[in-house]
Amino acid sequence: MLGALKLAVSLLKLRIGIAIAASTVAGAAAARGAPLPANRMLLLALAVLGASGAAGAFNHYYERDLDRRMTRTQARPFASGVLRAWPIWPASFAVLAALSLALAYATGGMLSATYVFLGGFVYGVVYTVWLKRRTSWNIVVGGLAGSFAVLAGAAAVDPAPQVVPVVLAVVLFLWTPPHFWSLAAARRDDYARAGFPMLPVIVPERAWTSAILAHTATLALLSLVPLWHGMGLVYGVAAATGGAFFTWRSWQLYRAPAPATAMGSFTASLVHLTLLTTGVVVDGPFKVVPWAA
Repeated sequence: MLGALKLAVSLLKLRIGIAIAASTVAGAAAARGAPLPANRMLLLALAVLGASGAAGAFNHYYERDLDRRMTRTQARPFASGVLRAWPIWPASFAVLAALSLALAYATGGMLSATYVFLGGFVYGVVYTVWLKRRTSWNIVVGGLAGSFAVLAGAAAVDPAPQVVPVVLAVVLFLWTPPHFWSLAAARRDDYARAGFPMLPVIVPERAWTSAILAHTATLALLSLVPLWHGMGLVYGVAAATGGAFFTWRSWQLYRAPAPATAMGSFTASLVHLTLLTTGVVVDGPFKVVPWAA
């Protein structure tokens, strides 16, 4: 049982999926509108988790050849041979994606389901198939996947665009590249061996460290904009603390590029995202009511 659970967590990339689902909850919490019943919010988050899992599993399947070249990924289910790359797998992932979209439509509405679809499509097709092996813009465009999760949550509350959810979506879009560039810098030899054109692999140190620092400084400042649109002290402290920590770690990486400082920046990105989403949920309008029959 434990082995099957670990396999599912790895195959569906559930650790990433939980962060994306949390972003959906944050989007709903930041939006103003009619309260969203908690059971609908949970089901919408589950739909996002399922769609993210389907895209993540397809990523495993599609990249199995290159995953075998990387120490970090060679133990993945398809790369290691634990699962055989039969054609039934992509079909199964498509079924999971379809069921997740149906659940998103039932709980969040058409626009919310559309955002869920776009998030999965960007990660599973645009990023994995079209861009990742071809261009250093891969993760820049791929950052849209998480942004759509925020918008899916907000659209479930009110389909009309709102400032705070849109700002949070842009923050998440800016957050994704330095998050993955920091990891790629820490595992540079792995990515170079696999042939992925991640920015730290193909440009000089000063260029990619500057890109990381510019992204983190920008998103840290941008994350404070919701304070002028209804967010309160708890959110402000969380956003400022997380943004400052991420920017500081990025500055350390800029001053002294090395695997250790790159992992420090990567870890700081996770701390920042956790603080930001928690701050939104705790301090936002939180348009979720306890339950609905």
